[in-house]
Amino acid sequence: MWSSIIAVAGTLLGGAFTALLQSRRERAARAERRADALRVALGELVAALGDHRRALWHREDLVLNGAGAEAVEAARAASHATRSAVTAPLVAVSVLEPALAEPARRAALAAFGLRDAADRTELAARREAAIAATDELVAAAGRVMAW
Repeated sequence: MWSSIIAVAGTLLGGAFTALLQSRRERAARAERRADALRVALGELVAALGDHRRALWHREDLVLNGAGAEAVEAARAASHATRSAVTAPLVAVSVLEPALAEPARRAALAAFGLRDAADRTELAARREAAIAATDELVAAAGRVMAW
C-alpha cells in the first residue's frame, strides 16, 4: 500500500514539476518575443525620426531660401509622409515599454519642432536638439533593455 501511495505522490510531483518548467519556458519565450518586437519598433522609430528630420530640414530650407511654391509643396507632401511613418513605431515603443514612452515622445516632438524656424541658425539648432533627443531615446532604450 505504501508503495502505491509513494508512486502516486511521485507521479503528482513529477507532473507539477513538469508544468512549472513548461510555464517558465513559455514565460521566457514571451519575454523574448516582446524584447524582439521592442528592438524592431525602436529601430523603425529611430529611422522614421531621422527620415522626418531630413524631410523637414529640406522643406524648411526651401522656405527660408525663398524657393518656388511647387518645390515647397512637394517637400511638404514628403514631410507629411515621413511624419505619418513616425506614428506606428512611436505607439509600439510606448506600449511595449512604458518606460520609453516619454523619451520617445520627446524625440518625436523635437523632430516635429523643426517647422517654422525663423532662420537657418534656428533651424540648425532645432535639428541638433532633435538629434540629441533621439540619442537620449537610444540611451534610455539601452538602459531599459540591459536588464
